[in-house]
Amino acid sequence: METEDGSHVSKPVAVIACTAMAIFYVAVLYAPTLILRFPPPTSLNNFMIRRFVCAIVSSIVSVIVCALLLPMISLEASSIFGVYGIRVDHMWHAVVFPLSLTSLPYIGSLVSKSISVVNSWKEHKVHGEDYWLKCTQNASEMFLEWITSIATNVLAWRNYFVAPFTEELVFRACIIPLLLCGGFKIYNIIFLSPIFFSLAHLNHFLELYCQQNYSFGKASLIVGFQLGYTVIFGVYASFLFIRTGHIIAPIVAHIFCNVMGFPVLSSRRKGLAIVAFLVGIGSFLWFLFPATSPDLYNDRTDNCRCWHGYCRWN
Repeated sequence: METEDGSHVSKPVAVIACTAMAIFYVAVLYAPTLILRFPPPTSLNNFMIRRFVCAIVSSIVSVIVCALLLPMISLEASSIFGVYGIRVDHMWHAVVFPLSLTSLPYIGSLVSKSISVVNSWKEHKVHGEDYWLKCTQNASEMFLEWITSIATNVLAWRNYFVAPFTEELVFRACIIPLLLCGGFKIYNIIFLSPIFFSLAHLNHFLELYCQQNYSFGKASLIVGFQLGYTVIFGVYASFLFIRTGHIIAPIVAHIFCNVMGFPVLSSRRKGLAIVAFLVGIGSFLWFLFPATSPDLYNDRTDNCRCWHGYCRWN
């Protein structure tokens, strides 16, 4: 049902629903112990598996709530999934272009890692054909070790699979359509939606302060840095989702950032790393809009510069 201002969901309802989703995403993580009264987990694996299940449940609930509040244009499966940015068309564009764009600020980190690898190889004093053979063997061994560590490490599953998929589904695919249909302008949403995203990380303060006995100041400093970083990433992820209309775009960016961590500015050749970082940031800003042009991800935009036609509803 339309409201008087022409939007399909009132702004208060949209904000309340988005806030509830953000809080629920965090609160449900503690449900097994506090509400269901399950015994404490006996290992880290059990603890994380419980959290994986909770995150999946909260994501499903958010999708259902979003579907009940949003007026679906069509009941066809492609249209319903398209509301959440789950699309198969232009898939490789939505993976390659955002991933390449996201890697640009990490050029300094990649240069630093490359310098470290080269120096490590030089220390072995391998020359000629043996040198390249050793390089190939080391690279293969490192790659296999990395794959094995991911497959057997429950924290890696959280960082590279569960968190990126569930967080992007809730905080981008569900919250952004609600805010768009609530009458919020696109650029306001890009900077507003990360606030909800940051709410999902406030529980880290309680875990550091109450469970790990960090001082109030140290816990605040650590969580404050995390919140600042998540807000910046949230702005970028929201921008990707709105511009491309593909949920896979912010997901691959999320995974890449979790793999790389925070961009580094120091190495054995600090000057080179800083220059590479600045070049990467400059390139990122230069290609930000061209690499996310809606024309690259949609056959037709019909003069609509957002995704899925929602800007025409406001």
